[in-house]
Amino acid sequence: MGRARLFALLALLTLTGFVTTLDNTVINVALPTVQRELGLSVTDLEWVASSYVLSFGALLLPAGRLTDLLGRRSVVATGIVVFTAASAAAAVADSGGTLIAARTVQGVGAALVIPASLAVVAADLPAHRRSTAVGLWTAALAVALALGPVVGGYVTQRWSWDWVFALNVPFGLLALLLVPAIPATPAGAVDDGSSRPGSARPVGDGAAGATGGGSAEPVRGGLDLPGVCWSVLSLYLLTYGLVRGGEHGFTATPVRLCLGVAALAACVFVVVEARAERPLVDLRLLRDRFLTGGVLAQMLWGIGVNGVFFFTALYLQRVLGFSPTKAGLAFLPLAGALLLCTPLAERAARTLGAHVSISAGLGLVALGLLYVSGTGPRADYWAVQPGLLLIGVGSALTTPLTVRSLLRVPQARTGMATGLLSAAREVSGVFGVVLVGVVLTRRERSELRTGADPRSAFLEGYDLGLRLAACCVLAGAVITLLTLHRRGRHRRVVARGRLSVLSK
Repeated sequence: MGRARLFALLALLTLTGFVTTLDNTVINVALPTVQRELGLSVTDLEWVASSYVLSFGALLLPAGRLTDLLGRRSVVATGIVVFTAASAAAAVADSGGTLIAARTVQGVGAALVIPASLAVVAADLPAHRRSTAVGLWTAALAVALALGPVVGGYVTQRWSWDWVFALNVPFGLLALLLVPAIPATPAGAVDDGSSRPGSARPVGDGAAGATGGGSAEPVRGGLDLPGVCWSVLSLYLLTYGLVRGGEHGFTATPVRLCLGVAALAACVFVVVEARAERPLVDLRLLRDRFLTGGVLAQMLWGIGVNGVFFFTALYLQRVLGFSPTKAGLAFLPLAGALLLCTPLAERAARTLGAHVSISAGLGLVALGLLYVSGTGPRADYWAVQPGLLLIGVGSALTTPLTVRSLLRVPQARTGMATGLLSAAREVSGVFGVVLVGVVLTRRERSELRTGADPRSAFLEGYDLGLRLAACCVLAGAVITLLTLHRRGRHRRVVARGRLSVLSK
């Protein structure tokens, strides 16, 4: 692969990751202005805030399968066009209904882009560049999460809330110019029976091994529509229930109903997929401990990191008195550490073994969470940086996780697997905010009942929530050690050692 194409692919992945993540948080600061200018009710405002994440999270699995059926370049290009057009529509929206509809379609575009982009990393980049690409992509997500409130507040104050969406248009057009860098793949190419999970076909290692290689043949049949319906229903209601539960409490009847129906729909989805000839998600993929372990570790990491971004921003403002801009800028060193340390992650994986280096990275993230949780009410900008830097360095070491998870997935199932990973990351982000929020709120209310002042009560809940998040990340480190090591390679090394001893 030439340098120009490699640079274009890395730029495309970074840009799409940044913009789609930024749009998840950038609107929050502008919501009061949107409500005032469009005359929205509180319910309308909640839908403006959550419609993007709902459609995004619900459609990641179908988008991953479409990537396998239609080709990576086609799905990425379609997603960018949909996202950009919806951003333009949101910028000119003159009513709450139009804005909510545009935000929903934005989520559809983002859902198409993300699994297809990760499939590009796994299938189209050289093996030695994949962890770098994932590192750049992860850093882009971290910067977007940190800068979302800053950008939203600045743009709304200086110009108008509609520019929050209008700025996506030039970024989308630039991304479209980079799409031809993605190698063309035949639409509807899937593996034959020999390359499915559990087959006897040997899986390579290295460039082909990350995606399994394998032969291909045209698809017989199309998208698994029953699977799409049940997966969308399950993920949509799960995300909606978590978002509403975090805001209004989980004792509310609508929230409980949503979560109950989501669980039922998930069970039906599993039954449907087990019987489908061309499933949306081939459940046999989950027999691969690399993919299953990677999904679980991704979820547990997402719970911790999303919790620290969301609630540490509140801690910096409500407890330490930072302005929104200063609070957002406090996360930039974290993103910088992630970006600078990513090249070391691949070396550490080769030297120590990926399962050891990724587990160590998760351990550093947990340590950083514990450090930040103990900084107290009198900390300043620099006092919180060691903990945030530990989170950045640790997250950098985890960047081989995506590539490692896809190590034995057949290339024609890459979109399916990346859709699964993307859905796990998205749901874990929502769940992380909700989980830490529930713990924080309950402890805060308990402290207030004992007579504590609001600032101290919030801090007590915040500390407990981050410690819980650290425990989740540590559980991810244990899972990584148990599932992501190469037992076969270890046995070959031992066998060679024994032969060497016998020859002497």
